[in-house]
Amino acid sequence: MNIKSIITATIALFVSTACSGGTKQEKVMEKGKSIVVFFSHAGDNYAVGNIEVGNTKIVADYITELTGAEQFEIVTHKYDGMAYTPLIKLAQEEAKNGEMPEYEGDVDLTPYDTVFIGGPVWWGTYPQVMFTFFKKHANHLKGKTIIPFTTHEGSGLANCVEDVKEAFPDAYVQKGFSIYGHEVRTERAKVEKWIKGLGY
Repeated sequence: MNIKSIITATIALFVSTACSGGTKQEKVMEKGKSIVVFFSHAGDNYAVGNIEVGNTKIVADYITELTGAEQFEIVTHKYDGMAYTPLIKLAQEEAKNGEMPEYEGDVDLTPYDTVFIGGPVWWGTYPQVMFTFFKKHANHLKGKTIIPFTTHEGSGLANCVEDVKEAFPDAYVQKGFSIYGHEVRTERAKVEKWIKGLGY
């Protein structure tokens, strides 16, 4: 075999290896049609006080503006008007008891290729109402790309990515993104950098 043939064979081997696929976490993201599914809590919030628009809602709006994604907000009125301290106590009890609060409306995820999933971090993961959504849509995200994100005041992503992987084992769950809740109104550039890194 001459040198030219060896080089050609080597290149073919590399191409074959690159195209052979990999684990769900190694899959190259195919963005396609996107939607942002999120829960956001307005009212009394840690570090930012009483706010009319929840921190996660602001990030969800940035994502929509930057990617053209549609939105579905997971809405429950269970926490309306609650001060921060009783709210976190209730959230702790819900997590401890595995409660599944109801939410309003729903969405058909069939048309979407990429699903951003976001919420605040309450007691180490997403609020329990989001798990109600996860359970209802457990079989609807097979083969789709999921991109988790959180707003927080020190927890980062906590267990959110792992919990999304557990809820949707047949989806391609990507590396998550987190931002401090007190930064969302002034640090849009951080969201832009993240979204740009995803290839949008």
